[in-house]
Amino acid sequence: QVQAVESGGDLVQPGGSLRLSCVVSAVILDYYNIGWFRQAPGKEREGVGCISTNNETTFYADSVKGRFTISRENAKKTVYLQMSGLRPEDTAVYYCATDFWSCDRLVRLIGQYDSWGQGTQVTVSS
Repeated sequence: QVQAVESGGDLVQPGGSLRLSCVVSAVILDYYNIGWFRQAPGKEREGVGCISTNNETTFYADSVKGRFTISRENAKKTVYLQMSGLRPEDTAVYYCATDFWSCDRLVRLIGQYDSWGQGTQVTVSS
C-alpha cells in the first residue's frame, strides 16, 4: 500500500465532465495497479474502476460504464479518472488506492486498506 494524492474535484452541472488525478509520487508507478473508489454522503465506499500495470481497465460500478475512463501516465506518476455525462448520483468524495499485485487483490482486500488519502470532492448539481 502506498499513499496517493487525489485532485481535480469540483462542482459541475449535470452532463458535465471532469478529470480527476491521482499522483503516487513515492514509487515507480509502472509497478502498481491503481483503483478509483468513491464515497457518497451516508453511503459506504464503493469501487469505481481500476487500471492494471498493463493498462487493462475494469469498472465495478455499472452506472459509470461508458461514461468514465481510466488512464495512466507512468512518467508523471499519475493516473486519471475521466468522467463525462456526470449525474447528481456521481456526487461523492473520490479516492484512489494502490496495489502492487493486481486490481482483483486491491478490490478483494479493500476493507483492510489503510493508506487512503484525503480524496477529492465531486459535486454534480445544477
